[in-house]
Amino acid sequence: MTIDAESGGRSWPKAAGIGVAVAVATAIVMLALASAGVSPFPEPPSLAFAETLLRRPLPLPVGLLFHIAYVTFWSVIFVRYFQRRNIKTALALAGALWLLILLVFFPVVGWGFAGININAKLIPASFVPHLLFGLLLWGLDKYLPRTASKHSRAV
Repeated sequence: MTIDAESGGRSWPKAAGIGVAVAVATAIVMLALASAGVSPFPEPPSLAFAETLLRRPLPLPVGLLFHIAYVTFWSVIFVRYFQRRNIKTALALAGALWLLILLVFFPVVGWGFAGININAKLIPASFVPHLLFGLLLWGLDKYLPRTASKHSRAV
């Protein structure tokens, strides 16, 4: 059985499923840390971004939907389009997205460069879910069964 080289044997729905699973798992960890009182974030970054974008206060589920959409988007990009999908590549993507949140998202929502206007603890606190994202993305992509290509099924 061969694997479709273009997508690594992952259909769009399976790639999206990996993304949703990664998004839900990371959201659970972040919400658990927030409810335990150990998170330095004034609110979830995805909720802060949604509120900034829509210019009004929003309930937490809206922020969670933004989080799921964002994480699923990047997971699908990784699963469908990255030729090398090893742990180093997944962690590199996670690191790039971590830098994106520090350099773009935090300033956009008013938290300042790297979240410094709120608390310097936002730097390591935002690293943890990105590390988890990279590990989960790699693990689910590597260990979930792949789909055989149409050509291999016909042979």
